[in-house]
Amino acid sequence: MEFVLLGFSDIPNLHWILFGIFLLMYLTILMCNSIIILITKTDPALQTPMYFFLSNLSFLEICYVTIIIPRMLMDIWTQKGNISLFACATQMCFFLMLGGTECLLLTVMAYDRYVAICKPLQYPLVMNHKVCIQLIVASWITTIPVVIGETCQIFLLPFCGSNTINHFFCDVPPVLKLACGNIFVNEITVHVVAVVFITVPFLLIVISYGKIISNILKLSSARGRAKAFSTCSSHLIVVVLFFGAGTITYLQPKPHQFQRMGKLISLFYTILIPTLNPMIYTLRNKDIMEALRKLLAKSLT
Repeated sequence: MEFVLLGFSDIPNLHWILFGIFLLMYLTILMCNSIIILITKTDPALQTPMYFFLSNLSFLEICYVTIIIPRMLMDIWTQKGNISLFACATQMCFFLMLGGTECLLLTVMAYDRYVAICKPLQYPLVMNHKVCIQLIVASWITTIPVVIGETCQIFLLPFCGSNTINHFFCDVPPVLKLACGNIFVNEITVHVVAVVFITVPFLLIVISYGKIISNILKLSSARGRAKAFSTCSSHLIVVVLFFGAGTITYLQPKPHQFQRMGKLISLFYTILIPTLNPMIYTLRNKDIMEALRKLLAKSLT
């Protein structure tokens, strides 16, 4: 009827230090992403498709970490990791759904940069407000039926023997490890879904950036090249970090290998990357830094 998440019980001496670090990181994620949403909605200079997608990414990141961190903090505080089968399935479903949505949204952002740099004259027509809304809606709803089906398939398996999950949340590989019987079909399903929502979007992003870089190198102005690279570099950094961690986790040949570095890699893409993302996007973007200065000046007067 329930699982037990081991979390970080193997390092009891560091419980309160970890609690403080994770709480601080969670509050940082909430605050930084909320500020990005606020300035992209209120600053007239940021009313462009690029910042519209960025504000949606910030909202998505808030939802994404809220699925994991509050539960993890509660487990560290109480030093209990009991979680019902239904709660575990719900957490997994929402985590996979939001993770898949982020992959698609990052692809949409790459396409936006491709049109802006490679087809600047057509950009206002191609990336009009209606198209932007449609791309966002498609990114959010495409994953829903696939993820619900995958989660149901996993939790319809019989679980016997140990009910202990050696992880800090209900992720696919450690949960599958507890299932009885033949899980070959489930493993194939996990890999197929991972290819669709990780590999394919990543390849589309690589193709987009290949064309973008080719186009940038053709620019005669060194200043123009620097500005174009600056606009794209922050997104490219986020893509490499997020897709790299996802590939290591969900495209391993054998799920049992997950335990070797599973927790560390999961911490990387569930907490560290969402903490770094707002900093990467703001510190490397002059428009956002200027909007932030205006907001601070306005709040101080």
